[in-house]
Amino acid sequence: MARSRRRITRSATQKSPERSPSSSRSSLTPMEDEPEPTQAESAPTKTDEDMCPSCREGVQGEKSSWIRCDACKIWFHWACVGDGSDLESINKWFCGPCMTEKPSRVMTFKVPARKSSRKRTQLDYANLNAGVESDPSRWLRVIQSKPIKDDNFRRMKGADVGLEWLENDETAMREPIVVENPEGLRMKMPSPEFSVQDVADEVGHETPVEVIDVASQSNSPGWTLGRWAEYYNTEPSKRDKIRNVISLEISGTKLADQVLPPRLVRELDWVEKFWPSTRKGKGHAYPKVQLYCLMGVASAWTDWHVDFAGSSVYYHILRGCKVFYFIRPTPANLQAYERWSGTEMQSNVWLGDMVDEVVKVTLHAGNTMIIPTGWIHAVHTPVDSLVFGGNFLHSYNIATQLKVIDIEKATHVPKKFRFPLFVKLCWYVGDKYLRDLKSKEEFPPRVLDSLEALAHFLVSESQAMERGTEVAKREAKENVPSDRVKDAPALARELRWRVRLAAGATSDDEDLGRPVQTNMVNGHKRKRSPASAAVGVQFRNFQPKGWDVVNELPRESDERVVNIHRPKTSDIWEREWMEWNKESEDQVQEERATVEKTRDVMIKVRKTENGVERQRIERVMEKWVWKAESSKPEGDFQDVEMKPIEDAPLGCQVTKEEEQGTEVDVISPLETTQAMEVAA
Repeated sequence: MARSRRRITRSATQKSPERSPSSSRSSLTPMEDEPEPTQAESAPTKTDEDMCPSCREGVQGEKSSWIRCDACKIWFHWACVGDGSDLESINKWFCGPCMTEKPSRVMTFKVPARKSSRKRTQLDYANLNAGVESDPSRWLRVIQSKPIKDDNFRRMKGADVGLEWLENDETAMREPIVVENPEGLRMKMPSPEFSVQDVADEVGHETPVEVIDVASQSNSPGWTLGRWAEYYNTEPSKRDKIRNVISLEISGTKLADQVLPPRLVRELDWVEKFWPSTRKGKGHAYPKVQLYCLMGVASAWTDWHVDFAGSSVYYHILRGCKVFYFIRPTPANLQAYERWSGTEMQSNVWLGDMVDEVVKVTLHAGNTMIIPTGWIHAVHTPVDSLVFGGNFLHSYNIATQLKVIDIEKATHVPKKFRFPLFVKLCWYVGDKYLRDLKSKEEFPPRVLDSLEALAHFLVSESQAMERGTEVAKREAKENVPSDRVKDAPALARELRWRVRLAAGATSDDEDLGRPVQTNMVNGHKRKRSPASAAVGVQFRNFQPKGWDVVNELPRESDERVVNIHRPKTSDIWEREWMEWNKESEDQVQEERATVEKTRDVMIKVRKTENGVERQRIERVMEKWVWKAESSKPEGDFQDVEMKPIEDAPLGCQVTKEEEQGTEVDVISPLETTQAMEVAA
């Protein structure tokens, strides 16, 4: 049986030779339990077992900590073989020769217990929490021993990146794309000669800027753009620390006039499309996340994060180079990210060890990348770089955007670092889509699926207004834009109703409260179970109005024999049977068909405020059976003719279908609804 802990450290002066398997004491027993040695016993001896195989003369660092290889059981100085990781966090460790012998052996870390009362460090807008470490290149060394895959993301021409691509390609905006040449993107950027000094000149030398200390991934206070430009232009060897700027938003500045996002971004961006133009600009509070200037020096590292609210990102390299490490936003990977984010694991655990795979993408000057919703990523800056980009929310993956919002709440991301005015923006979006749905505008299935998630989110906000705590009520009401939305709960519920209608539900479905789903089993729609079809699954307090009287008339049935051809073998036989409004009996034909017909009628009546409603439902089922003819080839179809069905109501459509030698039941439901308003 494998031992629960595979790693042990000990002091060099207390280190004893590896015990034999027959020893009564486990090597996992803490060294503090050893009897206190005498001065003579504690004197170090230079045996082979006291030597570190990797020990090198002149290596500086603490050599009192040892680690044992879990394969060969040989002890090493952690200072000689370590990669900078916290020794106490290691679960399994293998020496270099053992990993070479068996590549599947990799170092793993223990998962520490979550501490809800931990004091957190205030970080950048993406919640890049991390423990305080003194080595900014620590993760770059860790990456060297990790399995990293090269990307196979799509490379596209700028002219092909537009709404047409998104509407015609089901895979569009599901993976990052790279545009190596900006031509055709219809965006505007400063010239390649534009520098960080120019940024300070255009935006203002006294403009405050949030600067990140890469070693600790925390903000350094008191920086201005002028001071940052001086630091950036300093010789690399003279810089006191590795620093990074990733959150300088430039909307409303002179520099903003030189930057225009790609056409696709402008066509999708919620802020661009749905936030009222009269409430943007100077003096108005609105989400300013479209224009960011990012400036990083060589060796800068931005730790794993998801952009706030799961927003998508466009990213253009003006100068320098960037290396992205991506993790796909699968449910399992997002769950791992949630466990990792906001805990001590951020300072000592490589997130890539907790997910399925990590993919690497390298961008050079002139490249543009669009990162879709929810992709987890870290960024390395090999050389001094200047980048322009921005965030945008869109209607093609609202569910994942809301999932990231839930993760931000669960990991207690401060509101300062979340998407600004997110809920208010959602109300503007919902209001516009509701008006479009009322005017019968059509939307792609991906958008309708996303709007279902948006409607549920807005309904939850409405429920907070109606029956939440006083604080929740006040906050929910403050997030409603009163200039557009007068009755928020009514808007949310009507939006949900109209989205489901547009997705294929019918207006008189009594179970319209159910989410619109297409459940497929082996390529076929799965039938609804009685439990899942129950009224009020989603409308908890909704009770549909019932009928006062429901009367089912006695079933009528008859049977007759007619001379008539079998269906033809041509491809148009189905259309002929559906379109013909009569059946002609051919006395010459020797083929005879037996026709069995049943007719069911149900009548419902109820009172209304203005009168009476009445509904009549009529169903007709026919079964046509021909006798097999041995003289004719098996499977051959013969002519089919139609004759008016006796006593069938006007508008009844009957389908008949039969292959020689087999019997086929064809049911054609006829549902006729009559609603009458009778004066009270």
